Amino acid sequence: MQERIHILWDTLSDFEARQTEQAATFLMQQLCALSGAWNATWAGAMRLDSSARNDPLQGWRVGAVQALLPVASAPEEQHFRDILKVWEKREIDPSFLLPMREVGTFRSYAFRRDLPAEWFTSAFYQRHYESVGIRDALFVAFPINEDSESHFGFYAREPFSEADGRRLVYAMRGIKWFHRRLMLSHGLLTASTPLTPTERRVLQLLLTEASEKEIGRNMEIAPSTAHQHVSSVFRKFGVRSRAGLMSVWLNPLRR
Repeated sequence: MQERIHILWDTLSDFEARQTEQAATFLMQQLCALSGAWNATWAGAMRLDSSARNDPLQGWRVGAVQALLPVASAPEEQHFRDILKVWEKREIDPSFLLPMREVGTFRSYAFRRDLPAEWFTSAFYQRHYESVGIRDALFVAFPINEDSESHFGFYAREPFSEADGRRLVYAMRGIKWFHRRLMLSHGLLTASTPLTPTERRVLQLLLTEASEKEIGRNMEIAPSTAHQHVSSVFRKFGVRSRAGLMSVWLNPLRR
């Protein structure tokens, strides 16, 4: 099984920087097949206010989410975004406290393993999970720095076995470079604010040799509009040129 995961890592590294979202989809597909999960998500979390003493979530917010498959009756990632809306309102469900355990360290947490039996009779579980065929969920959290983390979640129709959990943890542990790339692609590390969907498309093209005119043609927007988006991406990353942007992507971040 380790050899299969090593091959997965090698294949993942073959994706170009501009193909980060496609690479995440590939990774989630492979790990679902490896663990018996039927769906998966990635979420980029940021701590916006580390001094929030009365906040049980310690100032953490989810800045971006990507789902492998849309949940029935909910377009794209909307089902998972609805859960995040409850998180943002600070209507605390016990499941929200799981990622706060040992925050800042590499860790995993799971519904069936870590939540009490009575939670599975709660209205929250029945509405957001049981109703769409999720009987268990296992998450792997990877800290990028003290104020940002990458979380992958896997959803199954039956409880995960200990062996499934070990495989997922092992697969996630060896790819810090990819966790970091995912965060960068959504503007969740050095960027001043998360990138908009349009800015993420522009970023993908900036990581190629496409000129601003070619970016405009590719996105079917005017050159002046493309320039505005490029300038916005540069500004959010705190750089003045494509060379500066590339240095952000190629140089590892330090705490």
